[in-house]
Amino acid sequence: MHVPDGFLDAPTSIATGVVAAAGVAVALRGARRELDDRTAPMAGLVATFVFAGQMMNFPVAAGTSGHLLGGALAAVLVGPYTAVLCVSVVLLVQALFMADGGITALGTNVTLMAIVGSVVGWLVFRGVQSILPKRLSMVAPAAAVGALVSVPVAAVAFTALFAIGGTAPVETKTVLTAMVSWHVLIGIGEAVVTGLVVGAVTAVRPDLVYGARRVLATRTLEIRKVGAA
Repeated sequence: MHVPDGFLDAPTSIATGVVAAAGVAVALRGARRELDDRTAPMAGLVATFVFAGQMMNFPVAAGTSGHLLGGALAAVLVGPYTAVLCVSVVLLVQALFMADGGITALGTNVTLMAIVGSVVGWLVFRGVQSILPKRLSMVAPAAAVGALVSVPVAAVAFTALFAIGGTAPVETKTVLTAMVSWHVLIGIGEAVVTGLVVGAVTAVRPDLVYGARRVLATRTLEIRKVGAA
């Protein structure tokens, strides 16, 4: 989903740049509440994993590409604010050193993949988690659903930006069809990867999974009640 330079007009690129800057600023403040001495190293590992996953690109339409986003995975593992920062750093490195996504389109890519991908993935995860049994085994399935939904939603968001300020001689309907169809498939793959990774980490170190904290807190309260009785 890396958007190249010149694919969106200047006003749209500037607007997404402002949104991206504001989103990263909010994430910087919010990440202070999510990170501690144990989870900070996890953020680095998550950024590395997302970087590797995004290196596998699939051509979609009119110069755009599709790949794993990693926002939902990062949000569940290290928290939504930290996830925005992790994915943003990955996108910055890719744009500066690997020519993957344009410099002028960096704000657009951060908005779509770091902000939309992470926030939507997290909100869907929390929504699914709220209706599933409060067990650690349910964290991975909820994360998988969040990943599945976040990818095509980001694709739709890109299409909306293209409809506003797209410069390529391609009809918006064509872009929407190509982006959504491809990213539904990519979303399925991302759901599988996210579910497996979150499940593996949760099975070994659930205390390091941000999305499992609410479940762990519930279990702690139950243990204390039993001990008190």
